[in-house]
Amino acid sequence: MPEEITPPAAAPSLSPWGPIKRPVFRMLWTVWLTANICMWMNDVAAAWMMTSMTSTPLWVALVQSASTLPVFLLGLPSGALADILDRRRYFIMTQFWVAGVATLLCIAVIADVMTPPLLLALTFANGIGLAMRWPVFSAIVPELVPRTQLPAALALNGISMNASRIVGPLVAGALIASAGTEYVFVLNAALSLISGFVIMRWRREHVPSPLGRERLVSAMRVGLQFVGQSTRLRAVLVRISLFFLHSTALLALLPLVARGLHGGDAGTFTLLLASMGSGAIVAALFLPRLRQMMDRDTLVLRSVMLQSASTAAMAMAPNAWVAVPAMVLNGMAWITCANSLSVSAQLALPDWVRARGMSMYQMAIMGASALGAALWGQVATVTSVSTGLLVAAVSGTVTMLLAQHWVRDQSIEEDLTPSREFKVPVAHAPPGVGRMVVTIEYLIDPARSDDFLKLMHESRRSRLRQGALEWELLRDVHQPGRFIEQIVDESWTEHLRRFDRVTASDVALRERKLAFHIGDEPPRVTRCVVEDLVRT
Repeated sequence: MPEEITPPAAAPSLSPWGPIKRPVFRMLWTVWLTANICMWMNDVAAAWMMTSMTSTPLWVALVQSASTLPVFLLGLPSGALADILDRRRYFIMTQFWVAGVATLLCIAVIADVMTPPLLLALTFANGIGLAMRWPVFSAIVPELVPRTQLPAALALNGISMNASRIVGPLVAGALIASAGTEYVFVLNAALSLISGFVIMRWRREHVPSPLGRERLVSAMRVGLQFVGQSTRLRAVLVRISLFFLHSTALLALLPLVARGLHGGDAGTFTLLLASMGSGAIVAALFLPRLRQMMDRDTLVLRSVMLQSASTAAMAMAPNAWVAVPAMVLNGMAWITCANSLSVSAQLALPDWVRARGMSMYQMAIMGASALGAALWGQVATVTSVSTGLLVAAVSGTVTMLLAQHWVRDQSIEEDLTPSREFKVPVAHAPPGVGRMVVTIEYLIDPARSDDFLKLMHESRRSRLRQGALEWELLRDVHQPGRFIEQIVDESWTEHLRRFDRVTASDVALRERKLAFHIGDEPPRVTRCVVEDLVRT
């Protein structure tokens, strides 16, 4: 029987290493570290193999696009599946997918049939595994640690990413130099299989919803609506997209930068990646103090400016003595910006939609990375590698300054603790299969209409975030103080799902609305099903 691992009951530690003391987090974090090592091994081997087949910057940069584009294309359905399926089984399946792709890469190299298009296709297939794996891991992290330890847990995830940035390229470089590229893919397949078996030790209990499993299309729609109605998430997505659109220029062109340095070779490429990872690890240890010293927007802007400066330094670096310190600073800036925005995204998401929300966060990262790699690869092809990096550096800082001025996060932090305060309705007759229309009638003082309308803007966002299809506010033309809130749900079942998604913030919002009501009785609530007259 698999060993059951349960988290300790001790009070949560606020140390940057506190989450590691929890056995389940430690086990899955180790799996995540291994998965990231495999990812970097594959990317390094694929990028270096491409430089051996062609010297065109665009083809080399497209390796990065092929690796990241699947997350942009498949992130939302993958996140929806991670929210509605058993997350443990889904996580296991992603590991076996990556192992299968690594096996195919190995076979193609050994059979000497590898070409640039085939390498891009297999890199894309490996990216599909990343697209499936990332949302589910992001969703389970808040299950493993208390809310107070979430920033530290996410920082540790950043450390795993950047430790893998050191270990993965070092192992890949050593194997390429001593044995051959195919052995990188063999090791990748073996480690992915082992990771899948380790996840099987996690005894997570999946509790199916009594309402049944959400339909995939409906789950995707609800996820999009939640993000669309969250001002905080929209601001985070704009910032993270701009950051990765520009920061990916250095990673996409790094193989060519390494070759262009004095004495540059595969070892130089590995050294530069390892330097970036080292800088990120060092910065992660100081993130708690940095978050106390300045607010998120200031921290993000300063890290972007540091990243831009280090990219410009790489554009003009003559040798590794200049390039290595620049890459260390680049890694420090990268983890600071990415972690700050990741924490903001996680804290803005309730658990029921977490995988979908984080999948869209990752879609923004990977979509921007894929576009940026192709964009800066083309700029470098038309001009030069140095020019491409300098343009990306200047543009990165300017666009972030504009984003922080025009796309502001003006929302307050909400209490997203699940609540059962709302009483679940019981249908006295079969509700049928049509859409549900819910109306809530308020009687208010007409003199307070403006304040009530502002509050109802919040109510609209709340209803749509919970999954409602439509929302309208009606005013009685004969009785100025009578307002009717109208909510349309996809079906009776989807109407009931909204009661499972209520948070403490929604309860507080209801109390604020009730404070406007001046009727002798509570607001009148009616629920009606839309009849399909065509069928009858």
